[in-house]
This record gives sequence, structure tokens and C-alpha cells, in this order.
Amino acid sequence: MPAPSNVIAVASGKGGVGKTWLAITLTQALSTAGKKSLLFDGDLGLANVDVQLGLNPMADLSRTLTGQATLDDVVLPVEKTGFDVAAGRSGSGGLAALSAGQLDGLGRGVARLAETYDHVVMDLGAGIDGTVRTLAGFAGISLVITTDEPTALTDAYAYIKVIRQHRPDADLRVVVNMAASQREGERTHTTLRKACESFLRYSPPLAGVIRRDSRVPEAIRAQTPLLTRSPNSEAAVDVTHLAQQLLG
Repeated sequence: MPAPSNVIAVASGKGGVGKTWLAITLTQALSTAGKKSLLFDGDLGLANVDVQLGLNPMADLSRTLTGQATLDDVVLPVEKTGFDVAAGRSGSGGLAALSAGQLDGLGRGVARLAETYDHVVMDLGAGIDGTVRTLAGFAGISLVITTDEPTALTDAYAYIKVIRQHRPDADLRVVVNMAASQREGERTHTTLRKACESFLRYSPPLAGVIRRDSRVPEAIRAQTPLLTRSPNSEAAVDVTHLAQQLLG
């Protein structure tokens, strides 16, 4: 089945680049723009969307595996953010080791949910394992998050390479997070783009640059979305611009 165009995967080659925070903030920015939005925690086994939002969901994705709940049952409206959340379960071995058939069924479930939303944002696990590759296949757009750290760039390149091998037509776009400035973020993207052009004959476009902002860790510690706590901060402005670019 073709990937739904309104499903946006947020992915990274490595952890520690702000992927989950960006997925949360982007979903809220889309919601603030008037779009009915769902955040799907696809970081199976190490889910922490609910932790960052200070939620205690009664049902999570693990209950769908046992037939105790459907994906619709897992969706939780979050009044303080304006968007819905489908939460995973942190440390769940069952979710971290799904069979290929179960992963495909989960991805198709996401596609069905997308029919009732303007946008679904999937927070994928870090890395390039089979779970990430399968779920990324159900996204119309994949945002590849990196920073200027050499390891982050190397792993972002690896993610792009592997996804392109599985889906040559995949729509991959780079987001540089925690950049010192817009210009520095663009330089980081150029480094990654040149590597992709040299070795993959592919030029991933720059979707956006998010500047480093002390308000971000403050919001995470407070378990409050940045656009709620500090809507005029530099990072909030940058993510809002990213959302507008995706909508535009």
C-alpha cells in the first residue's frame, strides 16, 4: 500500500539529538496551525512521549498486541496540547520484539488512523533496525534529525542510505537540531548533503534548522510542551516555521 502523504516520521540515526522533543513540538505546531493532529509513539520498547508530556495513559500500544485494546482505544486526547497521543510503553520487551507481521499490522493501523487526521507524526526509535525501517515505510515524509556532532552526521547518513535501499522513492528531509545559528545549521546540512551526493547520488533537502535554546531543557524538565511554556522562544519559532514549511 502507498504510504499516506499525511504521515510524518521523525527519525534519527542515533539517540540524543532531540528527536522525541521535536516530534512533540512539531505535532503541537501543526495543531496550533488548525490541523487535527496525532502523535504516535513508534519508539517501541523505549517510548517516552508520555513522560515528556507528563501523561499517565490508561492504555498503551502493548495492549493492542494482546487484543485487549484497539489502536483507537489507545488514542488519548491531550487538552493542554491540542493534539492526540497514541502512547507506547517504556521498557516493554514485547513491543521491542514484534514479528514482521505484527509490525506490518501496526503500520497499517497507523495508516487507518491517518484517514481521520490531517497529520500523524510518528516518533520512531533511534537507529536503523527492522522496526524503524518497517514503520518508516508507512510515512509519506521522513524527517531525519541530526546535530553538528560527527557521530550524529555519520548515523544520519547511515539512516538515509538504508531507507533509500529499501524505498528509493522515500521522501527524506533533513532537520538540523540544536544549531548555534541558522547559518551553522545550513552548514551542517551541507556537510551531510555532500556525503549523500558523493556516495548515494542523492541530495536530501533541508527541511529546517532548530536553534539551540535553553528553554527546551526547561520545558522537558517541566513536562510541558515548549509551545505552551515558551511559545516565543527561538526553538519554538523555528519549529513553527518547520510546520509551516511542511504545510506549505
